[in-house]
Amino acid sequence: MAATATPAFAPSRNRILIASADASFRKRVLKDPVYAGSLSEEACGGAHALAKLLQFPCDSVLIDRNLPDLDAQEVAEQIRQQFPRIEVELLDSTVTTAKQEDSEACEASIAAFGESGLTTMDAAAKSAFSEQNADALPGMIGSSRAMRRVYALVRMVASRDTTVLVTGETGTGKELVAEATHQLSRRSRQPFVVVNCAAIPEALMEAELFGHARGAFTGAVQSRLGRIHVAQGGTLFLDEVGELPLSMQAKLLRFLQNGEVQRLGSPDVYRVDVRVVCATNVRLLELVQKKQFRLDLYYRLAIFPIAVPPLRERPEDICALAEHFLEKLSLEAGMPLKHLVGQALPLLQKGLWAGNVRELQHAIERAFILAGNDLKLGVEHFRSLGESNELREI
Repeated sequence: MAATATPAFAPSRNRILIASADASFRKRVLKDPVYAGSLSEEACGGAHALAKLLQFPCDSVLIDRNLPDLDAQEVAEQIRQQFPRIEVELLDSTVTTAKQEDSEACEASIAAFGESGLTTMDAAAKSAFSEQNADALPGMIGSSRAMRRVYALVRMVASRDTTVLVTGETGTGKELVAEATHQLSRRSRQPFVVVNCAAIPEALMEAELFGHARGAFTGAVQSRLGRIHVAQGGTLFLDEVGELPLSMQAKLLRFLQNGEVQRLGSPDVYRVDVRVVCATNVRLLELVQKKQFRLDLYYRLAIFPIAVPPLRERPEDICALAEHFLEKLSLEAGMPLKHLVGQALPLLQKGLWAGNVRELQHAIERAFILAGNDLKLGVEHFRSLGESNELREI
């Protein structure tokens, strides 16, 4: 089929976004006289286009039917649902194999979004939600501006089935964000299934995710449903998705594309309805550059990224977190409520907290124990901060 660069409609306004893996095709389309004087932006895939719309409010979107990552019709429907005032048109190109320069430009463009897109989405969240809508999520604590942006982004995406990628350092609460996304969705009464990709041996990963039939391998004495199938109707949370072996990345990508599951050792194929939320504490784009993570899978997972800030960037939340942990510990111990005194709180707020909220929780628990029957936790109870993990003698 010959390339079609002329849209079936004449854009009524002058802000245009075009999505195609072929840079030359994008340029040809934008040179059409119908777009003279228009402001334009380019995206090299469907996920990139959806992200760009948060950064570049436009009036018309042109989508190449030959997208490298997502189904073009699916992207068009998402745009029409999320941005009903935007005109959407599908175009046909004759892309067979992407040129190397196009591939490099695409990766560079995605990398640029990976560095700056979260800030853009934060800005979108601030403009789309009031302070009331930025209240803390179920199970989460903190009222800092950084966390309110996280809350707003979760509420923005929770009601949809869009794949979410939660990023952040170890101990920041990525699983809590995933759980809140599930609880605020229409799937809240259905299963929330957690798979830690770093904790499952590569040899068992396929059977764990997709299930297996009886006799599929030595020791398979009975058939078993995979975690994807168990999550039917609900949410599948893939924690540490960057640890997923390359052999399984292709299978996960196939599932994300067609929503079908085939158990190991069985010819039967089952269609499942599962929303996928992933989390990682590594930069997936760096793994892509090292050939350790598939770029097309990254496209699929990073449709809506949410970055959870480290604790050192929100010291104003430490007081509320400490009080929460102390209340929980006091209740478990059957004691009156313990509290921080003197310079204990300023000391905690100055900490670097490489382990983030999890490290703070452990520090509070150590101090709670060291205080004994004393209901006041002072600086002397936090002597181990900044030292090794072993407690010094008091």
